[in-house]
Amino acid sequence: MFKSIFEQYSWDEVKESIYAKTAADVEQALHNQRRTLNDFAALISPAAAAYLQPMAEISQQRTLQRFGNTMQLYIPLYLSNECQNICTYCGFSLNNKIPRKTLSNAEILRETAVIKEMGYDHVLLVTGEAHQQVGLEYFKNALQLLRPHFSNISMEVQPMDEADYAALIPLGLHAVLVYQETYHQEDYRKHHPKGRKSSFDYRLETPDRLGRAGIHKMGLGVLIGLEDWRTDSFFTALHLQYLEKTYWQTRYSISFPRLRPFSGGLAPKVEMNDRELVQLICAYRLFNQEVELSISTRERESFRDHIIRLGITSMSAGSRTNPGGYATDHQSLEQFEISDERSAVAIAQMLKQKGYEPVWKDWDKVFG
Repeated sequence: MFKSIFEQYSWDEVKESIYAKTAADVEQALHNQRRTLNDFAALISPAAAAYLQPMAEISQQRTLQRFGNTMQLYIPLYLSNECQNICTYCGFSLNNKIPRKTLSNAEILRETAVIKEMGYDHVLLVTGEAHQQVGLEYFKNALQLLRPHFSNISMEVQPMDEADYAALIPLGLHAVLVYQETYHQEDYRKHHPKGRKSSFDYRLETPDRLGRAGIHKMGLGVLIGLEDWRTDSFFTALHLQYLEKTYWQTRYSISFPRLRPFSGGLAPKVEMNDRELVQLICAYRLFNQEVELSISTRERESFRDHIIRLGITSMSAGSRTNPGGYATDHQSLEQFEISDERSAVAIAQMLKQKGYEPVWKDWDKVFG
């Protein structure tokens, strides 16, 4: 279990070691062909800021070698904004007095029709964490409803038991995204004071349950802004390294959600500027050539247009973050504000102009 490895590390000591890295440490990390966690720490350190150009060049080269001129496109389908958790940073939080909505079968199919018309063959199902309204039986029904329409179905919902994942995989569940939010235990408790999500350990152990269940792909990440992004990213890389060694048949992706405004929103504790996000993306690519790196519509369109050459392999387009947001004008609250509001067609055209091939589905298992 990853928890036993995680407990061997001190947040404060890891943070101190990252900020103590020197230019010589960064140069050695750039020189190495196979990079260690210690190299990754150097590449995300303040000392690496002066080496962004060589990092970007290596990142671009390694990405092209592994993924070619392709960009995978995906779209979130929000099934429900019901939630029984209180989370300080989320628009769906239980203490937000907002209209709640859970899609019926007919509404799911209406959303599906619009998404298919955009060209998508890969959909990401998203809900709040409300086990009674959107629990295992709801997900079983949704997968059976959607499987005829999509080649790949991913989920970003509440952490579940291993047996639940094992029951959903045969119904078409392809991938699960589960973000730790932050690996800082004290801050985690502060931001999750009520609900099942308040259990740091249960969330931390979710990727292990997914791996044992035999999931094809899982996504990791933290919410950038809750805590020091460099230290959180080190623990994410540590988690990734453990998972790849333990569940080697599973594929992995990393996402980079920066804290965005919502109704009654939380200001970031730690700001990350665009150059720092580029640095982090390049550091992951130099550390791991195989991992998929994803960027969402949280980011500005000009930033997304430039970052695709530097390590990103998948991006969302035309997203709506409220239930029913594609087919109707339903006014349920969005989970967060979108920054890049271009249509999927416009994103595809931009990619083609830059010499990239838009891929509307995830890679098939046979090509994994």
